[in-house]
Amino acid sequence: MIDEAGAVLDANARAADLFPGAVPGARLEDAVPGWLARAHQEVARDGGAAPGPVRGPYGERSLEAHATPGASGDVVWWLLDDTEQRLAERALRSEQERTAFLAEASTRLLASLNTERCVEEAVALATRHLADAAILITPASGRGHHLATGIGDEVVRSTERIDPSVVPGLAEALQGFPPVPSRWIDPAVLPHWAVPEGLTEPVGSVVITPLPGHGFPAGALILLRRSRHTAFDTSEELFARVFAARAGAALSAARLYQEQNSITATLMAELLPPVLHRVDGVDFAGGYRASRETEQVGGDFYDVHPGAGGERETLAVLGDVCGKGLEAAVLTGKIRNTLHALLPLADDHQHLLSLLNGAILAKGNTRFATLVLASVRRRGSVVDMRLTSAGHPAPLIVRRDGTVEEAATAGTLIGALPEVAATTAEVTLEPGETCLLFTDGVTEARGGPLGDVMFDETRLLAALEECAGMPAEAVVERIQMLVTRWIDGNRHDDIAVMAITAPHPAEARPVAAGGG
Repeated sequence: MIDEAGAVLDANARAADLFPGAVPGARLEDAVPGWLARAHQEVARDGGAAPGPVRGPYGERSLEAHATPGASGDVVWWLLDDTEQRLAERALRSEQERTAFLAEASTRLLASLNTERCVEEAVALATRHLADAAILITPASGRGHHLATGIGDEVVRSTERIDPSVVPGLAEALQGFPPVPSRWIDPAVLPHWAVPEGLTEPVGSVVITPLPGHGFPAGALILLRRSRHTAFDTSEELFARVFAARAGAALSAARLYQEQNSITATLMAELLPPVLHRVDGVDFAGGYRASRETEQVGGDFYDVHPGAGGERETLAVLGDVCGKGLEAAVLTGKIRNTLHALLPLADDHQHLLSLLNGAILAKGNTRFATLVLASVRRRGSVVDMRLTSAGHPAPLIVRRDGTVEEAATAGTLIGALPEVAATTAEVTLEPGETCLLFTDGVTEARGGPLGDVMFDETRLLAALEECAGMPAEAVVERIQMLVTRWIDGNRHDDIAVMAITAPHPAEARPVAAGGG
């Protein structure tokens, strides 16, 4: 109890134990913490108006004080020890901040599947929220370890030949094992590469934590604090490991995506139809469109295999595997590779188709394929062709006068029956004439005014009549344009076309096999 003049009138036993100087007659500012004395002065200045509770520290405690003004100008102060409540609130705020940080870190780390970007983001987050500087070290590969060093918002990448064993706990962390509490590490033992040049002040505290990955360690993280800052405690080291687990998972996901993307790109290069050129004075052009805009490969394919130095006919192949998408593309790749291996036998179409049919059946495939073979050889200004269909639409010949003929070839499917039978048609192309090979994705493309009418062979023949005398590339572009316009966004099958043209004499300059 404090009188109007600010002197202590009375103190109960607990108040006397708390403030030994609070004896009757003592001045309040000499007996209690300054924040409580100032609060009393405000009460006295306001004419005894009762303020809200005030809080402040006293030693290791936190106190909450409530004032009850009396009628005669004295004031009774009631004190509550809310240390536990303040600690709980502080711990709650800390956990909320950490949870918010981890949520932000997860979002930012997973925002990009680029490995380098993920590394830089992890280091930047660590230096912004956990330490004064951070170094992320990836497992050794090639010429050494890749390091990403960060101070503030600046992240520098480098490759160093380092010995992890010189830093206590680092070798274990790189293997995925948490080291002995790393906050015990003496900063003085750190090698030069573990202390960034921009960290001008001495290092006072170190934490090393592994970056766990998916099945294999993603690396290790070194956190550094300047000596003027509080050293890492147990809670902070454990939290650093939680963050490192998020960073390691994101980094592993980025590496896995990068590896799979590289594998996919390599496989796609083998599955995608090639770009066609002029071969031995004959023009080849091709066009392909997958059944879905989101896919690059499917069941339709074509290839051109030049003869060896003109001694052998050039073999052109166009085919259609049953189905769509990647599963069909897998069988497409097998057929293309098998045909490439059988090139020495390409002179005999029937024998080649029999061997291909046996190879597909032997592999236990449940899909079949249709295809057409075209053996091509230039003879002076004309082009001689042998055409063999195996269950595939017969090629169409566009003569110079606009007449369109169907090659007299037919045969059975590949990969469906034990034996295949096919007839071969012999065709000669005069200068400017074209042979068109196509899949049923062209004639069966549905569209038109009602959206459900097939493009059919009649429209294809009419389109080809307008292509008389056109180069191979122009014929392909014309057919693709008309079919695309007919479809107008409707669903469709894979579409593949190949044009083989005998150039006019002025254009038919010999070109090295495979060139263009």
